Amino acid sequence: MSIIQLFLVAGGLMGFLILGYTLLAGPSAAKESARRLQAVRFRHSDNAESKVESQLKKAIAARKPKQFSKAGAGSRLEALALRLERTGMNWSVMHYLYASLGLALLITALLFLQTGAAVLSLGVGVLFGAGLPHFIVGFLIKRRTNNFNAKFPDGIELLVRGLRSGLPVAETLGVVAGEVPGPVGQEFRAVVERIKIGRTMEEALQETANKLGTPEFQFFVITLAIQRETGGNLAETLSNLADVLRKRSQMKLKIKAMSSESKASAYIVGSLPFIVFGMIYWINPDYVGGFFTDDRLIATGLGGMVWMAIGGFIMAKMVSFEI
Repeated sequence: MSIIQLFLVAGGLMGFLILGYTLLAGPSAAKESARRLQAVRFRHSDNAESKVESQLKKAIAARKPKQFSKAGAGSRLEALALRLERTGMNWSVMHYLYASLGLALLITALLFLQTGAAVLSLGVGVLFGAGLPHFIVGFLIKRRTNNFNAKFPDGIELLVRGLRSGLPVAETLGVVAGEVPGPVGQEFRAVVERIKIGRTMEEALQETANKLGTPEFQFFVITLAIQRETGGNLAETLSNLADVLRKRSQMKLKIKAMSSESKASAYIVGSLPFIVFGMIYWINPDYVGGFFTDDRLIATGLGGMVWMAIGGFIMAKMVSFEI
């Protein structure tokens, strides 16, 4: 059997597994029933905190990702530009593409000079050139989002104190922009600057919400928009929102602590084959050199990496919880 036939068989098997997972992994009836009962309880509860949590869940459900346009972009390039903007760095799409292309060429050249396998070197280079920058951007987005969510309740509390002291909403936004450090202050400064150049407060806040893509800030925008239309005690509503956000953050930390052991085990087990292969190749290159030249060993190695990727994906889904 040639390497092309092996790839075709492996591709068909993967497609069959993906199709089976799609057909069998339907929604749980018990979880759906419990979710509906909880929604009814929130809807008919007189508790202000329950109402705030209910609206927050609606905001989360409304912003679930659907396609590459999940961030409000109309094309993949716009979605990529929005991802780069979410990192907080002054990176453009061209910088990202040049870095990806340069990394792919560098890895390809180094691996080709070491092994002499052109096809394998090109495949690994393309994989690293496309995957590593995407991973770095995702890591920076996640770190900035976590920093924003950690300080956002403090910014809301500062906003509440300003409202209770008699300041208008626009001025309290400026106070938050000047007093809260980190991403919260940066985003609120951007909102204040948009308001100064003639944008309405709803438009300025919604633009920031589209950029961040977090349900917490989206609900904050919805709260201010509803209050400006209907009136009411905005300070009390925002105070309840800050309390709900802190409780969600505490729950996330508890889940992270409970799943940390499983994640550590997955990291160790997933990295051991690559570490052992690298050490053996460093000590005795001829012993594992066939993985770069023999078609059968190349197909075997690629198949093993595919199965490890599937296992890592399943383990990541097992320790991923939505709050």
